[in-house]
Formats: sequence, structure tokens, C-alpha cells
Amino acid sequence: MARTAGRKDGGAAGDRPPTGPIRAAGCVLWRRAPGGDGIRLALVHRPKWGDWSHPKGKLKPSEDPRRGALREVLEETGATCEIGPELPTVRYLVGGRPKEVRYWAAEATGGGFIPNKEVDRMLWLPPDVARDLLTRDRDKELVAALLSALHATGRVPAEDG
Repeated sequence: MARTAGRKDGGAAGDRPPTGPIRAAGCVLWRRAPGGDGIRLALVHRPKWGDWSHPKGKLKPSEDPRRGALREVLEETGATCEIGPELPTVRYLVGGRPKEVRYWAAEATGGGFIPNKEVDRMLWLPPDVARDLLTRDRDKELVAALLSALHATGRVPAEDG
């Protein structure tokens, strides 16, 4: 009997396609600006897609979304972080299949960026500049959600953003 190659999603070739949404998670990563002048947001450039976005990625099977978000931030930015409040979940279609990305606010606590296959550039920008550079509107909306969450918890001054 001939063997068939497995699918990328872990199923055997010839199985029915996966059901349910593609599960992903990420963070809107931030840090305090030098000199205490507001905050800066981390944006990543993904050469495969030619876009600027927040760090995020697909979850492994049965992976906890918060842990997956922290893993993706570390893999894509080299940053360690302290996870904060959950932000709105983003839903959209990829190749006709629904994708659901859960996001959290996360304050960078250390680490350093090293370009890699998935992410070739990373920038730390003021929120208004980051919003303008983000490729997709759904990512731009997360900037406002982050600022609202940080203001509500007293983490940043109201005049930032």
C-alpha cells in the first residue's frame, strides 16, 4: 500500500479539509518611549506578504491562546513581554476559510530583534505613526483599542496617541 504525504495542518492527505476557523494569536506590543514621552508600538514587516502588522501567528494544536501570543511575539520580534488586557478578536477570511486572531496588549520587558525568514524588519513607532504605517484597517483599529485599554488601566497618559 502506498503512503501519502501528510498535510501541513497535520492531517493525512486525502482527509477532509479542516473545519472551524484558523486559530491565531498575537499582541499589540508596546514600550515606554525614551525620556518618558508617551509610548512606542512595535510593528513587524513580513516580506512574504509585503505588509506591516502586529506580531501574530497560528496557534499550535491545543495551544493556549495567551501562550501562543507570547510565543509568536518572541519568535517574530525577539522581545519578552508582560501580557496585559485582552483586546478585540479580529476575524477575516483566508482563502475562503475563517480566521480568528485573539490579541492582547503586551508591554515589552526585554530581548532584541534579529531579522528572520518571517519578519525582516521591526520598528518602534509612536501610536499615530504606527497607525498610518499599518497595512490593514483591522490592525489600525487595534491601536485605538490598545490606547483605550492602557488609559483605562492608567498605564499611559491620556494625551498619547
